[in-house]
Amino acid sequence: MKLIILDRDGVINYDSAQFIKSPDEWKPIPGSLEAIAKLDGAGYRVVVATNQSGVGRGLFDMDTLNAINDKMIKAVNQVGGRIDAIFFCPHPADSPCNCRKPKPGMFYQIAERFNVELKDVPTVGDSMRDIQAGLAVGCTPYLVLTGKGQKTSEDPALPAGVKVCPDLAAVTRHILLHKT
Repeated sequence: MKLIILDRDGVINYDSAQFIKSPDEWKPIPGSLEAIAKLDGAGYRVVVATNQSGVGRGLFDMDTLNAINDKMIKAVNQVGGRIDAIFFCPHPADSPCNCRKPKPGMFYQIAERFNVELKDVPTVGDSMRDIQAGLAVGCTPYLVLTGKGQKTSEDPALPAGVKVCPDLAAVTRHILLHKT
């Protein structure tokens, strides 16, 4: 099975320092929905792994998070794509949980749910914690320059070998060109 793991905010949709707190605030980055459709069409199972500490901080509730995710799923469906699963960490940043990226808990949950090894599975993020979580389980990380990605790309701690692309559409082109 071909699998790809995507962060949500800053990769699929525009991010906000004030969090995405309602479906109205969720706006796709141009080309991201079509990129997911292309991955799906090429046989990839598309999984989203996202920190959503706004739930733990009381900025929005689970019903709102579900409504935001439903909007994303419907938008992807409208362009002929599919998201196979969404994994999220609702805990605040100071939580001792194992699921909040950069910890790899969500990735282990994905591996268990899909009964796959994550070695060399592409993962796409816009922050250092996305890259670190993917590397911890053997994924091949891609950094996009959308969201927090430009700032992350300038961090001297960015591990060598991380492929940097302008956006999810460029990552998709690279993956489909080199790994199909």
